[in-house]
Order: sequence, then structure tokens, then C-alpha cells
Amino acid sequence: MTSGALPTVPLGRTGMDITRVGFGAWAIGGAGWAYSWGAQDDADSIAAIRHAVAGGVNWIDTAAVYGLGHSEEVVAAALRDIPATERPYVFTKCGMVWDPANPATEPTAVAAPASIRREVEGSLRRLGTERIDLYQVHWPAGDGTSLEEYWQTLLDLKAEGKIRAAGLSNHSAGQLTLAEELGHVDTLQPPFSAIQRDAAAEELPWCAAHETGVIVYSPMQAGLLTGAFSRERAAALPADDWRSRSDHFTGAGLTANLALAEALRPVARRHGVSQGAVAVAWTLSWPGVTGAIVGARNPAQIDGWRPAGALELTGADLAEITEAIISTGAGSGPAQP
Repeated sequence: MTSGALPTVPLGRTGMDITRVGFGAWAIGGAGWAYSWGAQDDADSIAAIRHAVAGGVNWIDTAAVYGLGHSEEVVAAALRDIPATERPYVFTKCGMVWDPANPATEPTAVAAPASIRREVEGSLRRLGTERIDLYQVHWPAGDGTSLEEYWQTLLDLKAEGKIRAAGLSNHSAGQLTLAEELGHVDTLQPPFSAIQRDAAAEELPWCAAHETGVIVYSPMQAGLLTGAFSRERAAALPADDWRSRSDHFTGAGLTANLALAEALRPVARRHGVSQGAVAVAWTLSWPGVTGAIVGARNPAQIDGWRPAGALELTGADLAEITEAIISTGAGSGPAQP
């Protein structure tokens, strides 16, 4: 892969300019927890992160819950020897609390102010930093904590200098409106792909209207839109890979999704890129989307999606993809930017 800069765009009002693709650190959390992608070699993870940074990617998205703290530790290890002036921004998340005695059980959505403050200290320690560039509440609270309470806690952490920017992940437009009344929502992180398109109905327009940055996750739908997936591969997913339990990877949903992935092939061929890069670029073509979080478990995978950071799909490309979305019946949500 040729190293060098990728185009950057402002991340809302945060003052950070980010590349349009960022490194997603979910899978590098490794095995042994409820939403694992299966076993992962830390050396491969570190090599992948360094390869992404060398290729111009200037931000990493992780979370405390990924690998129950392990993903943050791996990110820190990968960045340790990179000069401070060349290090990427690091974004992480809070609000998902696990039981250390039962790591395989599902984490709980806890957003009590005291819990968030414990979490931010843990993330600062694991990441080896004094300030987190972007701190996000992972999911709406499930412990009875009001949105006003937990959003005010993030605003307070920002005022105290522990975090540079504050955002919400997996929150609705109505919840964004409620939070905005207390203080500006710097970013939203929704799921968004050519399969999972629901955020385009309300959340993306809300963010565009409020100058809130949007970093979408799963733009390749956890591998389904890479062109490298098959029915046989889906059936062979191990039990400790969360995808083995997803409706997107079984039955009629899988059939439609694979057909859509195949429809991206001629678009990819015209641009001389991978189908995965087309899938990522499709999400970036939507008004309001700032960047896309793309996972990788080794350096080679990065070479497949990095071109999306500079790829502009034509009107004809987008129309072809829209037609494929409609004809295959894949996913849900608006089909055209």
C-alpha cells in the first residue's frame, strides 16, 4: 500500500479534521466476551493499526467494552512507538459495563454518572493518555439513568478537559434533540450500510442541520458487502463469533445481502477498487456523513478499504446501487442519497 495523506473533512464543530475512513477496533478485542468476533492475534492487530496510520488514516474508534478493555490496550500498544505528532485521534465509548467474573455474559447498559466517571478513568489508563479525543455513550441507558443525567456528565468531562469532544452512539433523533438542549452533541455514531439504512430517515438529516459530525459503523455490514463472503462461510462461522447469531447472516436475509454484494462488483471494477471500498464509499455519499469506521484484523484488509477514503461514486454508480437495493430487497431504510 502506498503511504500518504488521505483527504480530510471537519468533524462537526470539534476542531478535528478527520479522514473519511477510520480504523474500527471492535474485532481486535479478541475472544472471550459476548460480542466477540472470535480469536485474534494481538501482533496482527498492532500491525494492522500501524499499517492504517502509515497509509494516512488519522483516527481510531474503539470502546471500553471491546474485549472488555483489551481493544483499548492493543490500540495503546500500537501507538506507543509512533511520534506524538503523527499519532491518530483516538475515539472510545462508555456505558456498557461487564461482570469480570462472568466475561461471556452480555454487558449491561449502565450510564449512571459515577459509573461513567469510573469508566473514563479506566479508558484513560488503558489508552495511556491524559485526554480522550472523542468520548461517546455507546447505547441509551438501561439502568434507569435519564439521558439528561448521562449527557450532562459527558459535558462536564469535556469542561474538565478529560475529553475533547462528546458524542452519542446508537441514539435516535428524538434523543439527540433532548441532549442538544443541554449542550451541543459533537458527534453521532449510528450503524449505516447499504443493508442497514434506517439512520438516513431521521438521524442523518438531524445531524446535518445541527452541525453534528457523523461517523457511521459497519459500512460493510460486518463483512457481508466485501464480496468475500459466501453462504458457506456464513454457515461456518464459529459459535463465539456474534455474526453466527445475526439475522443478516442466515436465511432469506443472507440471500438478499449476498445478492446486493454481488451487484457492487461492476461498480468496483469500473473504479479499480474492491467491492468493500464501494460499500464504504456509498455510505460516505450521503449528506451528513463525515466518516466511516472500518474494521480490520490484519494489514491486508486495510488495503481493501483504504481507497474508499478518496473514492467519489458517480450519479450513475449510485443509481445502479439503488436499483440493486430495491431489486434484491436487502435491508431496510431509504435507498438513495
